[in-house]
Amino acid sequence: MKTSKLQQASLFDRIKQQKLLLLMLLPGLVLTFIFRYIPMYGVLIAFKDYNPLKGVLGSEWIGFEEFTKFLSSPNFATLLANTLKLSVYGLLLGFLPPIILAIMLNQLLSDKAKKRIQLVLYAPNFISVVVIVGMIFLFFSVGGPVNSILGIFGIEANFLTDPDFFRPLYILSGIWQGMGWASTLYTATLVNVDPALIEAAKLDGANIFQRIWHIDLPALKPVMVIQFILAAGGIMNVGYEKAFLMQTSLNLTSSEIISTYVYKIGLVSGDYSYSTAVGLFNAFINIILLIAVNKIVKRINDGQGL
Repeated sequence: MKTSKLQQASLFDRIKQQKLLLLMLLPGLVLTFIFRYIPMYGVLIAFKDYNPLKGVLGSEWIGFEEFTKFLSSPNFATLLANTLKLSVYGLLLGFLPPIILAIMLNQLLSDKAKKRIQLVLYAPNFISVVVIVGMIFLFFSVGGPVNSILGIFGIEANFLTDPDFFRPLYILSGIWQGMGWASTLYTATLVNVDPALIEAAKLDGANIFQRIWHIDLPALKPVMVIQFILAAGGIMNVGYEKAFLMQTSLNLTSSEIISTYVYKIGLVSGDYSYSTAVGLFNAFINIILLIAVNKIVKRINDGQGL
């Protein structure tokens, strides 16, 4: 009893000491509860033959019928493959560039030059997806500058209509847009490395590559592990906006992914139960991947993970 009272007292003391931080946290918690947790009530639609006139509770239960319908759909294999290819290729190609960029900025540039270059590199992150896709269409259209340059060498490519070019354009433009912003976490980590370690390494005759390997990379390792787990756990979360905007009738075999499919059958066709079931399936796979990747990383990384 005394122990529980002491623990309760210490909890109240900590709350009093950190009340300003808790007040700052409160708006975020309220918004998260309103926009993230309350809408989860709508997940019930996936298990019902939803009728807007009857509402969620009044609609008839159909169990896993919509899930079975999706898994047996002829589109299932294509949608899953397209989604995984975009995510996996994006993760593999986009994971290292921010790390390399952060190390280069930390090792090669002065503080003034670093800040100026960082401002330039961060800028694409604030460009709207619509503008990014507009730039892609402008540069890679048949009469665009890229095709004009290729035409000099007698090469002609239909970048916007050929399904084989959809993924490279989508992934590389995403890396270009997000690389600078993604490097901020790694840059901040490297700034906190003890300068005495670097000076000692220089005195011992370590060159720049040895300092990167023995000082920078070990400092970045915990951040890299967490970032990789989170990225792998969200591997099915390919946003529909960019893929939908880049879609044409000729590249659908590569550009139709689960999120664009959900948008079309849910909001365009009005099949709310089916689209909710597909979205819930997507979320379920993400949870499984997050848990699995976290366990694997912990096994090979001495218990370090989420």
